[in-house]
Amino acid sequence: MAVTHQFDAQRALALAAKTFDIEARALLGLTARQGDAFANAVRTMLECTGRVIVMGMGKSGHVGRKIAATLASTGTPAFFVHPAEASHGDLGMVQPADVLLAISNSGESEELAVLLPALKRLTLTFIAMTGNPDSTLAKHADIVLSSQVDQEACPLNLAPTASTTAQMALGDALAVALLDARGFREEDFARSHPGGSLGRKLLMHVSDLMRSGTAVPRVGPRTPFTEMLREMTGKGLGFTAVVDEQEQILGIFTDGDLRRLIERGADLRGLIAQQVMHPSPRRVRTDALAVDAADLMEQHKITSVLVVDEQSRLVGALNSNDLMRAKVI
Repeated sequence: MAVTHQFDAQRALALAAKTFDIEARALLGLTARQGDAFANAVRTMLECTGRVIVMGMGKSGHVGRKIAATLASTGTPAFFVHPAEASHGDLGMVQPADVLLAISNSGESEELAVLLPALKRLTLTFIAMTGNPDSTLAKHADIVLSSQVDQEACPLNLAPTASTTAQMALGDALAVALLDARGFREEDFARSHPGGSLGRKLLMHVSDLMRSGTAVPRVGPRTPFTEMLREMTGKGLGFTAVVDEQEQILGIFTDGDLRRLIERGADLRGLIAQQVMHPSPRRVRTDALAVDAADLMEQHKITSVLVVDEQSRLVGALNSNDLMRAKVI
């Protein structure tokens, strides 16, 4: 559409401020409109043995998709069904044990109204989210959630703006109340988001990332210095562990230790591992979270850490590059 008048930056900013004000008041107004119906909706979804089916047309449909996704990711099985597609077979996805959350600001969406007789025959619990408590949708619902707003932010009071913001916030409120009622924890959220940064931090363990077997540099306490250097260089981790015959860790020797010996002018040829190792190195258990290993490295300003099993035997090694590749840090 062609611009028919000159752009006014100040007017645009003023309209933005007015939009924020109208939508903020719409959200604050939701509080007074919620009561027993909201609590009943949460209880119904909490006790549901099936899934929460979310429906909506147009902008309400876009909001519904987001609400379904938020519910599903916070412990409430849910998915979105398009009302028009439901009339042509997708209603088969809906079962009597499910709970239906139908969203319509006017409450008169034709595509939803057509489904009402079929939905009633399923004898599922029907929750309506609408801005019109006297609408057809509200009259057929078991529970009515009010998303009513006094005005849209649109200057013409036509385009869904404040009303869709209110729907979104009401959906978030349902999800938050449900996750709290379920005792939903960070670990539960991570299981639903294994590809996200939180999932990596809460689900990935040291054992998932560590070097193991022959990839872990290790020598005995009486290993000659030159042989110890070959072990360090060959494994490419910048250190070697010093262990006894039972794989108990006695110490560690690092590139930094080597530099300090050279700076002191020490005669390296006759030395053995036990004489140059640093005792009591930092270590983590295989079952520790990778993020905890990262915190340990950061706290002590080190780039590698040894990994031990339940008997404190050396079983692996982990360095900052391993953590970066896994996007833990």
